[in-house]
Amino acid sequence: MGIFEGKSPTEKKKIIAAGVLCAVSLLSLYLAFGRSLFGSSAKVTVTVSPTPRPIVSPRGNSDDLKMPTQGEQNFDYQTTEVVYNPDSYSAPDAGRNIFAFYEPPPPTPYSPTPFVTPPIKTPTPTPTPDLLVMSVNPQSVYAGSKGFRLDIAGDKFTPDSRIYFSQNELATTFVSPQRLVADVPGNFIAQEGPRQIIIQTPDGKKYSNQMMLSVQAPPKPQVQYIGMIARKRYNNDTAYFLEQGKQVPMSARLNDVVNGRFRLVSISAEQTILEDINLGFRHPLPLYRPAPGSVVIQPPSSRGDGFPGPGTFVPFNPNPNPNPNQVPQSIPGIPDNIPRYVPPGSNPTAPPASPPQKKKEVDDNDDDGDN
Repeated sequence: MGIFEGKSPTEKKKIIAAGVLCAVSLLSLYLAFGRSLFGSSAKVTVTVSPTPRPIVSPRGNSDDLKMPTQGEQNFDYQTTEVVYNPDSYSAPDAGRNIFAFYEPPPPTPYSPTPFVTPPIKTPTPTPTPDLLVMSVNPQSVYAGSKGFRLDIAGDKFTPDSRIYFSQNELATTFVSPQRLVADVPGNFIAQEGPRQIIIQTPDGKKYSNQMMLSVQAPPKPQVQYIGMIARKRYNNDTAYFLEQGKQVPMSARLNDVVNGRFRLVSISAEQTILEDINLGFRHPLPLYRPAPGSVVIQPPSSRGDGFPGPGTFVPFNPNPNPNPNQVPQSIPGIPDNIPRYVPPGSNPTAPPASPPQKKKEVDDNDDDGDN
């Protein structure tokens, strides 16, 4: 009876797979354990030597067991640094370490004992520059002005010489060995202060002595803008200024000259603009706004008519019974230092006015006999 008789194709395949798996397992066992599973054990032959060899032990170094000499011990004591850390737990108490001592080091030629002050060396003179600058033109300018032409006079200039304005190289024109010119842009003199001028070649081998150009602040108007009077359609608007050291303000209209040098070119409630008629600079002057409580009220005169005397004024106060300690309010568009009318009797500090005298009646009829 065959093993495949009466079996389905699926069962036949399973039987074939089981046979193949069994053969692979046997082959793996043979490769892993060799012939010991299928043959006799191997024989091991041991040969005994007639005279055994003694086991050699390592020899010790006699120098390691040798005690150091007295000279070596003294050398270790002299060269070993004593480290004393008082923060350590095992450190002895301060002042009780009898083995800690200090020996000064032997003197060296670099720091002899006692100290000898080295001789002062004569300074080496500064070498003479190859290029010479004698003068610059102009010698001073105003900050914020436009660009200008810089003319430098000197000697030994070369065609490759360049003008450096505060370490900035300028486009230099070589005129002669005694003259160089260059244009300085306006942004180089936007701020006031000194500027360094030096002549140098591109390779840096030849250079000149330095010269200084003074950049000065332009003159400014010495006035304060204290108010304005605005008229209809901006016709004849008047601005009021107060000069330093003066008590009486001055008025100015458009195109008027203030301080003898500055022309009034713009008037507004916030600021005015004054233009320098000589240099062309424009200076905005904002409206002067004193801090609250900083206005000093001067007492009126003793005339008794309510009008302030010379050099005094009473600012307007809408309160009919003003408080002497109260700071008056300003009227928009009218400066506070302009004298205003104060009704009689509204100022408690003014002397009372004398009562009016009664007019004597006169009888013009002479027939009745009355005088």
